[in-house]
Amino acid sequence: MPVPEGVGNLMPKVAMDVETTVEPARVRAALLDFSPRRPQIWPGITPGLYEVYSVEETTAEIKEGTKAPGMTVWAKERYDWSDPYTVRWTVQESNFCAPGSYVQATVTPRDGGGSRVHIEWNRTPTSFSGRVAAFLIKATKGKPVAASFKKAMDKLERDPGQSL
Repeated sequence: MPVPEGVGNLMPKVAMDVETTVEPARVRAALLDFSPRRPQIWPGITPGLYEVYSVEETTAEIKEGTKAPGMTVWAKERYDWSDPYTVRWTVQESNFCAPGSYVQATVTPRDGGGSRVHIEWNRTPTSFSGRVAAFLIKATKGKPVAASFKKAMDKLERDPGQSL
């Protein structure tokens, strides 16, 4: 199968912003919800690929992944939320991207209520599936990442009483 044009020269870092009516504390709580219902909050997580190894005061070791037609991708990640506005998850081990690759979400209040979430996606692909995914994310300026995040926020917007 040929590699899409431009994949070999891929610079994986992409930044995007998502706005939501969900207040910053609830966005952060959703990012840090490592309970068994995490896959219900975050549509990109396949329940069978989700494992929690440890959760500490400002860090966690988690395995998350997703299944799509023809591929399964997963990463064991270290979450860090020692910064009061930013949650960063860094790859420790993965079948599609290099250790040290990361995603981070910086959550700030939005004028008029709700939140603005600045997402930085920086994954260095190590497999064909990873290269294809990174190419698509780069080519669309992060639209699949932003859409997945927005789906989670839409769930929280529809159910403002849902506790996290």
